[in-house]
Amino acid sequence: MGAPALAFFPVSWQGDRLVLLDQRRLPGEEVYLDCRTWPEVADAIRTLAVRGAPAIGVTAAFGVALAGLASPARDGDALLRDLGPAIDGLAATRPTAVNLFWALDRMRRYAESRRTLSPEELRLGLVREAERILEEDVAANRRLGAHGAELVPAGARILTHCNAGGLATAGYGTALGVVRGAVEAGRHPFVWVDETRPVLQGARLTAWELVREGIPHAVIADVAAASTMARGEVDLVVVGADRIARNGDTANKIGTYGVAVLARHHGIPFYVAAPFSTIDTTIPDGSAIPIEERDPREVQELAGRRIVPAASPARNPAFDVTPAALITAIVTERGVFRGPYHFGQ
Repeated sequence: MGAPALAFFPVSWQGDRLVLLDQRRLPGEEVYLDCRTWPEVADAIRTLAVRGAPAIGVTAAFGVALAGLASPARDGDALLRDLGPAIDGLAATRPTAVNLFWALDRMRRYAESRRTLSPEELRLGLVREAERILEEDVAANRRLGAHGAELVPAGARILTHCNAGGLATAGYGTALGVVRGAVEAGRHPFVWVDETRPVLQGARLTAWELVREGIPHAVIADVAAASTMARGEVDLVVVGADRIARNGDTANKIGTYGVAVLARHHGIPFYVAAPFSTIDTTIPDGSAIPIEERDPREVQELAGRRIVPAASPARNPAFDVTPAALITAIVTERGVFRGPYHFGQ
């Protein structure tokens, strides 16, 4: 039996505004944000109302389109200049997710190549380019999911970390795209959902998606992953990625590296699922990937309540890097790649 179509829209364009499912409010409330200006879009990205590398890229593209719609420019060159502050402001929101910069660069190049159009034609063109980015993301993730499903044995027990589902993309998912592909192929997978401290994207978001689609799963504390593997209850690991270096080193949510080490120790395949746009061929290896450091209160507090002593400082790196040597394969819409990885060469 195939998986049902997603019953939610993480990112959607409504003619003159961008509508985002506010992921900060999940799973308790399903609330949508109306963004009518690029600063509102930037704030949504920065505060994790929208998150996940592909979703961030799609959202940023619409932020540029909103800047174009707001511009009073009377010629293409002036409109292009008006896009500059929006592109710079959106680029400053999250440093690790390369899809953000990929999408902004694509929107900039689109505007530059069509600067001779009338301002109205260019404004409408920017909206359409952002819509294409959204449509391409959904299509790419569906192809990715189909490729990844071939790696999933019947009845497989899959462990995932963070949220790399429909919420993290324009609607289908990367790691959860593989799960959805396996469901559609009749493989009946079961999903172990790492809670993913400190912001609990697994417990709050991945579990929310799986409940809505009726996919069997259980949430576990991050610290339970090792013993779950040791009991022989994990058949493979599938995670997403925010940036993949040329050599295959991969940045993903903090804690992913530890899961990869555990998988290697227990002889469990460790797969990374991401659209090809996540590969940054300008980065030679993981040591050059910028790692976002977020507000320490995300570690010090839980659901708004402080859980550590008032005098205790905290560090809050949002991502870590998994060396390519620990990755069994990288799954993209272009197929499954196995090491040694030499992207862009």
